[in-house]
Amino acid sequence: MKKPLSVILMWHMHQPLYKDPFSREYILPWTYLHAVKDYFDMAAIVDEVQGAKAVFNFVPSLLDQIDDYASGSAKDPFLVHAMMDPSVMGEKERLFVISNFFSANRQRLIEPNRRYAELFRMTGGSSTDSSDRILRQFRDQDILDLQVCFFLAWTGEAARRRFPELQALVTKERGYTKEDKQILFAAHRNILKSIIPLYKKLHDEGKIELSFTPYYHPIMPLLCDLKSAKVAMPRAHLPDVQFQHPEDARSQILSGAACFEKFFGFRPNGCWPSEGSVSDQVLGVMSACGVRWAATDEGILSASIGGLGIGREALYHPYSFSHGGEDISIFFRDHNLSDLIGFTYSQWDEQRAIADFTGRLKGIASGLPDACVVPVILDGENAWEYYPDNGYHFLKGLYEVLSADGDIHAVTCREAISDAEHRRLHHVHPGSWINSNYGIWIGHPEENRAWELIAKARESAVKASPQLAALLSGTVPDLDAIEDRILAGVCRDLFAAQGSDWFWWYGDDHFSAHSDQFDLLFRRHLMSVYRSLALDIPAELYEPIKKKSPAGFIRPPAGFISPEINGNVGDYFEWLSAGLYDLSRQSSSMHSSDAPLRLFYYGFDRNSLYFRIDGDQSLDRLIQGADSFVLYLTQKTEYRVKIHPLISEAKLQEKRSGEWVETVHVCRSAIRRVCEIAVPLSPLDLAAGDYIFVSLTQLRGDDDVGRWPADAPMKLLYAGGEIELDTWLI
Repeated sequence: MKKPLSVILMWHMHQPLYKDPFSREYILPWTYLHAVKDYFDMAAIVDEVQGAKAVFNFVPSLLDQIDDYASGSAKDPFLVHAMMDPSVMGEKERLFVISNFFSANRQRLIEPNRRYAELFRMTGGSSTDSSDRILRQFRDQDILDLQVCFFLAWTGEAARRRFPELQALVTKERGYTKEDKQILFAAHRNILKSIIPLYKKLHDEGKIELSFTPYYHPIMPLLCDLKSAKVAMPRAHLPDVQFQHPEDARSQILSGAACFEKFFGFRPNGCWPSEGSVSDQVLGVMSACGVRWAATDEGILSASIGGLGIGREALYHPYSFSHGGEDISIFFRDHNLSDLIGFTYSQWDEQRAIADFTGRLKGIASGLPDACVVPVILDGENAWEYYPDNGYHFLKGLYEVLSADGDIHAVTCREAISDAEHRRLHHVHPGSWINSNYGIWIGHPEENRAWELIAKARESAVKASPQLAALLSGTVPDLDAIEDRILAGVCRDLFAAQGSDWFWWYGDDHFSAHSDQFDLLFRRHLMSVYRSLALDIPAELYEPIKKKSPAGFIRPPAGFISPEINGNVGDYFEWLSAGLYDLSRQSSSMHSSDAPLRLFYYGFDRNSLYFRIDGDQSLDRLIQGADSFVLYLTQKTEYRVKIHPLISEAKLQEKRSGEWVETVHVCRSAIRRVCEIAVPLSPLDLAAGDYIFVSLTQLRGDDDVGRWPADAPMKLLYAGGEIELDTWLI
């Protein structure tokens, strides 16, 4: 009888280190908010389902932050403003609450609460509205309701079910009192205090396996040798410094494991290396540090063995690897199944999503008789704000199905290792889960500058302190065990600066409204190194690394894209190399609260231009039956294409003698979660280096109800085929 197919559900729990090393304040609240919404819920749902199995991977610096909040010692301006009595607030404090307490997914967290949605509409739904006007509209009761609504929206569904007082606040909906607010934050304190003990309990019961990531989430192959990036990116421009410190990678692993042990009482066996970044050398270091298993992405396996074979059969096995030491087991994540949970199923009915997911697993089991384990690995916190009820029904239903099905069942990594025959790997391609390289964290001038500052700070610190030099030249097995608190602080700041999160926001790959704060935190960790050792802080650390872009502009295209035009974003990589504008940072559009468009992606391949428009919730929920969009393109000639939700193809129109005339060229479009458009290149007669001017209009029937940008079109550079010759995303 064939054994059931094993499935590993691994949830990676991670937040950047938001604590300012100077003020000791948390400059952003996301650790607290994800703790009461996601870190508790994810464990509580497993606890509710008999037979559920999962793996939870914690970053040690996140455990420190959760503990800081649970102990009540965290200083967080968001909490300070939440606790204030509105009647004694000044304008500055009131504006902080109004400006920040709508930082929530509109579709899932704001709109389901009628009072919260009402307060949101009072702002006009736009940050461009006059602060004076908004302040006049918000009375004391409105501020109090907003304080409660924001933190209640960021409270998990499982938490609400376990704490009846929270459900009572949800039911009350409006007219909250200061006593209600006290009840809310008392429940939050109980949730925070119960998170780590709940995971420990589930581990002791055998329902979950707990694993870890090196302490401050560094890209370990780059710590070992920056030049390792050249293997997957031979044309990349690297920093003008030598940086080879495998001893820092060892210290991040061992001190991270020691931190993990402090919280959970045992040493972890397994590790998700930060961003799935691996190399032969790093896996050898991990094995030497006692790590028995690691996980990364299927792209690494494919690059290591030259493809995954028919039906991707090679993916569904554990592998053994050795680099001059003990064997380490490696699991490779199924990229598609992981992304379906992370990006697609949130817009589906829960039962349909569960059936689709398990159906795909059964297809693997029946189509590949030798397949033994399917690793599904993704963020454990970021996806759920896009799901109804924080993913509660989807996750609970999925665990229930997997615990009862005879053909597929969930296992931990430890169980999979003991139960499945391993295949042997002799070499592992150096790369990460994104594009099988390290291009997100090195190669852009901003990223390279950050590496140069790290190298300079480390070298200066070592020269200034022989004791520190001796400490760093070996291995730091436990940061808490360093007796000299100054040296311990220097090590923490150096290791924190090596974290991947700062580099995630440098360059053009990703955008955040808080990128300047991430930049400041990175530089302050390095400043703290100099200050702790009584060294002069270099003037360059006071200069921002992150460059400001023109209003709305975020990044240019970084490579060819060829997305599927279906109105859904099922693949993270489809639009990863696209250029991006933030429409909400352009001049205000007409009736923006009625049609809040947010992001405009653009790119091309050799045949077509591609455009994608995102709203602050799914577009098929935002637009009305009579709505349509018109995309205008101007280069030597003016063109336009009409986009309607029910029509997938339309002729490109050209303006001749003041009249719009249909051409023979067909454009494709789809409006569902997003709007995606493909326009053929051939009629536009673009050459590399040309600019094309683009704008978008929303029509309701024949009425123009929105225009982006409001004043002048976006000026987009068409790089042509040259873009593939010099790109950071190889």
